[in-house]
Amino acid sequence: MRFALLAKDKTGALQTRLDNRDAHLAYVAETGVVEIAGPLLDADGQMCGSLIILDVPDLAAAEAWAAADPYAKAGLFGDVTLSAWKKVIG
Repeated sequence: MRFALLAKDKTGALQTRLDNRDAHLAYVAETGVVEIAGPLLDADGQMCGSLIILDVPDLAAAEAWAAADPYAKAGLFGDVTLSAWKKVIG
């Protein structure tokens, strides 16, 4: 089952994102459940959040993945939403 994780960074948290980016990307690669992902950008082109499509068995697995993400552990996000998602195009 696919889930869309939409996470918005706390205001002024770009350095936290940069400091934890390598660990986050390693986690994405190691877990093998991310179908597609990338940062959200603000008006200046700076990273300010994440959009991640997870392919996991259920909502509990998506929540567990999100909680274990190094970005989440570092307190980067101010708001996180997990929603079931259906791929239609692509």
